[in-house]
This record gives sequence, C-alpha cells and structure tokens, in this order.
Amino acid sequence: MLYAYLRGQFVIKRVLGKQISKSLKNQKSILLLGPRQTGKSTLIKGLNPEIEINLAHQPTFLEVAKNPSFLEQYLKAQCPMRGIVFIDEVQRIPSLLNTIQYLIDNKKGYQFILTGSSARKLKRGKANLLPGRLHTYELGPIVASELDYQAQTDHMMIYGSLPEAITETNIKEIKKLLKSYSITYLNEEIKAEALTKNIEGFTRFLFQIASDSTKFLDLTKISKSVAVPRQTVQRFFEILEDTLLIRRVEAYAKSDKRRLIQHPRFFIFDNGVLNSLLRNFTLSEDRKGYLFENLIFNQLATSLSYSNYDYRLSSYRTDAGAEVDLILEIENDIYAIEIKSGSFKESELSGLRSFKKFIGKPIKEFVVIPEGFSRVIGEAKVLPWQDLLKELRL
Repeated sequence: MLYAYLRGQFVIKRVLGKQISKSLKNQKSILLLGPRQTGKSTLIKGLNPEIEINLAHQPTFLEVAKNPSFLEQYLKAQCPMRGIVFIDEVQRIPSLLNTIQYLIDNKKGYQFILTGSSARKLKRGKANLLPGRLHTYELGPIVASELDYQAQTDHMMIYGSLPEAITETNIKEIKKLLKSYSITYLNEEIKAEALTKNIEGFTRFLFQIASDSTKFLDLTKISKSVAVPRQTVQRFFEILEDTLLIRRVEAYAKSDKRRLIQHPRFFIFDNGVLNSLLRNFTLSEDRKGYLFENLIFNQLATSLSYSNYDYRLSSYRTDAGAEVDLILEIENDIYAIEIKSGSFKESELSGLRSFKKFIGKPIKEFVVIPEGFSRVIGEAKVLPWQDLLKELRL
C-alpha cells in the first residue's frame, strides 16, 4: 500500500499511514480529523477502500441527508458482504454515525474510514462518536520527519507545509492556493455549516486572530479591536478551535509558589495559511520571530500527536515578565524550549533559569534556531529545529 501524497514524481510518506493501516488490520474503523487541504482524502484513497461516499459533493449530501436508510441500502447494492467504506466530510451529517454503529455492532463485515474537520463539531451535532469502535487520528500539515528532516526552513516559514505548498514548485501557484484558503474556509466551513450568522464580524475577527498568532489570548482586547461583544468573540474563538484552524496552549501550572500569567497562547495551524490571512508572504526581519515560533510550535504539536508519548505542551510566563516559549512534559522528562530566529545573548535566556528555579527539579534546556551549528550555552543546548525533533524522536 502507498501512504503518500503524490504530485508528479514527488512522494511524501505520511506518518499516519502505517498507524491507520495497522488499525484496519486489527479490524477497527477509523475517524481521521484534520484541517482542510492537509491531505486526508489523498491519504485514505491510497488505502484503496472498496466504496467512497463524498459528502462534500452536494448531490450526494442531499441524497444521504433526505434518506436515513441510504447508507445501509447503498452498501447492500454496492458491496453486499464486506469491505472498507470511506466517507468523506462526515461532520456534514452527524446522525450518519448511528447507522455506522449499527453496521459495526451487527458484524455486517464493513470497516469504515471517516474523515472530517472536527470531532467537536460532530459532538455539537449530537453525533454518536462510537466509543471503543473507532480509532481516532488527526492529520496535520507535513512535518519534518515526513521529509527525512530535510525541510526548507525559509519555505516553510513563508508558505507553510500543506502538502501542495511543499510539492508545488511554482511559487505563484502556491500563493494562489493559499490566498484562496481563507475564502474557501469562510464559504465552505463557516457559511455552509451555518456556524455563525455574523459573517462580517467573524471575518474581522479571523484576520485579527491572524495578526495575534503566537500571542497570549486577550479576548477583551480583541473584542474592542473588531467591534464585536466579548461573549461573541469567545464563541468565534471556539469555532476556530472546532474547525482546527488554531491550536491553544495553556499556561504552565504547578503550584501557587509564584504568580503565573494564566492566559493561554494560540497558534494558526500553518504558516502559509497565516501569511495568506495577513496578505504578506515576505520574510522580513520584523516578521521572522513570530513566523519561526509559529512554525516550531506546529511542528512539535503535530509530531507529538503522531507519537505514542504521553505529553503536555504549555507556556511559562510570570507576572514579573520571565518567559519560556514552550514547556514540554514527556512522561518524567521536562523540556524548557526557547525559540530564537536570530542571534541572541546568554542574558536573553533568563526565562530558562526562572523556570528551573520555579520547578525545583532537573529540566532539559533547549534553544531552537532555524539552522546552524549545535552548541551549548550555559546549561542550554542550542539546536537547529529539525535536530531537536530528531533528538526527541519525533
């Protein structure tokens, strides 16, 4: 089987391919979530399912929506005994999962691969998420391990790592793809799913969120900026989380020995999408810092989600201003990670010392840089970002 994204002769083997294949061999059905254009459909089609039902196709959607018995009737006609059934954009008809549960529980011989943009959206549609019957995975943009740790850092900082942004060689085509992303997102994800009636307010909010990516969340400030009530801004933020466009990072919490800033941080899931929302594809000096930080967080978060680690990602910030960009806890190890896009002095790593004193036990200190030589400064190991992922076995 081929677990890859194909374009011409360019093949990218996706980490989740083997994991999904293993689940299928163990007779489990699959729920694969992920933002738009991360390659969900391409990955699943590489597994050669016997039947495909695409609910993004409007005539198909209408046919299934008006007939609760459609799925069972269709499967009897197309594949009466057994087979793998791929249903794309399943969140459009959450009630379909009830029929799927019936077919699984009554051992009809079918295995299902369901794809969608959000489990939370399915839950809000009162969908039965089939506990114990589905293995759930989340597919993100391309990560460094899928490129054999040979990713082009500047390219990823500017154009992100959606599969087409990696495999397409024509920069004009990449920009065209990314510029259409926000329009497609608003039309197909927000309007079509009727997630909010206030499209104008949501659009202003979306572009403001892009401007604030990597920052600590301040709903009151955003509310004033976009002229939308704070309660509505809270709901808008949840919509972005529901549709996997942003990821939240909670503040590190251990005790009340020192007052910590409790606001979470948030990150747009892909740099290319971020830059398209900002209408800026330049890598100027004033932009490198947050673009590199957005890239590193997403590479870490996505790679960790593919791993078997029991982990937690958080951020550290005291009311006195001491900060560490990311705190990664993996089992019994704690990694304090500073992200630096350019040259820096040892004095700029005071946040690492503050966190070490706060935690009161041994930690592993890292400074992540775009490229260059590994070295040690004080007690911190300085590594190019792809070397860090290798060291963490991600």
